[in-house]
Amino acid sequence: MASGTGTAIFGLAAPFGPEAQSSLESHADVTTLLEKRQNITAKLLQSPYDLILYLERASIYVALGYPDLAVGDSYRALLLCDECTSNGGFEYQELAWSALETRCLDDNLPEILPNQVKNDQFNPEVADILYSSFESSDENLRNFEENEELENGSSIPSHRSFIVLRAAYLASLQCYRNLATGLLLCLCQKSAYEFCSRGLTLVPDDSELLLVKNYIESTARTKDANGIEKLEIKNLPDEGWARREAYPWNQYEPDRFSSSTLDFLNTKLAIIAPKCEVRITNLLSLKNSSTPVSLAGKQVKQIQSNLPSTSKQLGIFAKENILPGESILKELSYLTVNNRLKGPLCDACSAEIPSLYETESTAMSCLECDEISFCSDECKRGAELEYHPAVCGKDVETIGKDWPVKEKPFGLYFLLLCRAIAMASTQDLHPLNLPQIKYIWGGFLPTFEKATSIPSIHELHAFNFKKNYEDSSLALPFSFKFNVAEPLHVLEKMDIDIFANLENYDLWVLNTLYCKLRGTASARMNKNSGRLEAVAVHPFWCLANHDCDPNVQWEWTGGTMHLWCRETRITARHKSQHQHSGIKSGEEILNHYCDIELSVRERREWAKGSLGGWCQCTRCLLEEKDEN
Repeated sequence: MASGTGTAIFGLAAPFGPEAQSSLESHADVTTLLEKRQNITAKLLQSPYDLILYLERASIYVALGYPDLAVGDSYRALLLCDECTSNGGFEYQELAWSALETRCLDDNLPEILPNQVKNDQFNPEVADILYSSFESSDENLRNFEENEELENGSSIPSHRSFIVLRAAYLASLQCYRNLATGLLLCLCQKSAYEFCSRGLTLVPDDSELLLVKNYIESTARTKDANGIEKLEIKNLPDEGWARREAYPWNQYEPDRFSSSTLDFLNTKLAIIAPKCEVRITNLLSLKNSSTPVSLAGKQVKQIQSNLPSTSKQLGIFAKENILPGESILKELSYLTVNNRLKGPLCDACSAEIPSLYETESTAMSCLECDEISFCSDECKRGAELEYHPAVCGKDVETIGKDWPVKEKPFGLYFLLLCRAIAMASTQDLHPLNLPQIKYIWGGFLPTFEKATSIPSIHELHAFNFKKNYEDSSLALPFSFKFNVAEPLHVLEKMDIDIFANLENYDLWVLNTLYCKLRGTASARMNKNSGRLEAVAVHPFWCLANHDCDPNVQWEWTGGTMHLWCRETRITARHKSQHQHSGIKSGEEILNHYCDIELSVRERREWAKGSLGGWCQCTRCLLEEKDEN
């Protein structure tokens, strides 16, 4: 591996290290990069507190075109850097220090670090710490007896401590560079700017961080009515995008179309929808869909292309005739959350809770954590079996319950992620093996064979972000807060070691969960405020594909989803006879994921988050043609 100075041809990926730089320059074979990623991941599972491994894997990720995953690894590395440079009392300090010490043998620093940075380039406080440590080690070296021999060529302890401490501070700088550039690539400019500022606090004149900072500031400058220029950092976009795909190394994604999968799903479906079965179907591709992406206050189009004309999917079909008004499916799910900080909603199913003080109230609370209430004994027992032990008494009930209005939709998906994590922990399963998660659609787009072109940082001002992000699979909403920082915060609250449990809670796992949750969750509004207050995933209900002229209606009450045959189809309203003849045996159950009373443009806007693009149903295509 080449030197990690990062001073040669400094691509936007170059802060991540030589692997990212050289691979982009030489278009390294993706298979080779995936093998390197696999090898580093295997080492991380054996040595989860080795911050250098995280930095090395971040370099691989950015070379593969996953800056979001590089951000996740760099943030974990930064947390370990903080452990190494703290004054003591941190949970992982000894483990992190020991792991870093093994990477600094013979006084050689790891190549991934920016070794050219001198001690006096750090801020005065850190520079003093390093100088004091160096002087102490230098004095010990001078006083050491000439005839003493150190085993295996090792350094004097105090000198070795200086080397490790310097490595930790250099690694911190590397992390800040990675986070700033990676978040910028994900279009999370506000968070990128914050990490730039933090990195420049550590090394005030770092040229690479200054270049990124100056670029972001150039996009954030506006003029008021008087023509006075202002720097609007607080208004920078911070909800960006990541690739939405089944990662090449994801061994948990099942073959949804295999006979064994269909047999399993149909055995379960027969219990809750006896007149239906799961089959394979082909849907029109969403290749003509487009998603607006905000970049520096401008709208650019992110076009999903190069897809086949049809998409193979699962669907629910009638295996017997179903009459108008007849019940089709009733499904209870505890993969249900709400954002009421203090309100009478059941923790398990989000139904309204009768007062505990009413004479005939069925409400119950957890004896161990007084704040959690359930609407019934059934929900209490279900919670205890499925998820509650992982969060009981862990002070997590208020996390994610009081986001600003702008963040509430993102926050509800985050709460669903937390519930999935709690379920996996309670049931001792990998999150992607949860029955409620494993078989649902993730809205995955084709995996690229090579990484997206990444510019030189010196070319950043001239870089065409719009052109670069076209024809990509950047369809997963991504933010540092909800994809990286807050999930780790919740895991720590749950007493889950975020390093030792990397296999279960790596960022790619969390991203995959988000893909599935965003593609299948149903939402409920607060009757008084009209704002979103609860979301849920019902894994069989969401197998019924969307159509803006559905043949079914649904209602979500508490944690139960009820699906029944419509009396009248939307497109039949203008006809003299409104009566719907029902659903014939062999016909597909056509669900709806948006308000079907809206116009075609509004429907498509509402449904694109679940569908992954513009709806291509017959009604939408006809109405689109009429509009044009």
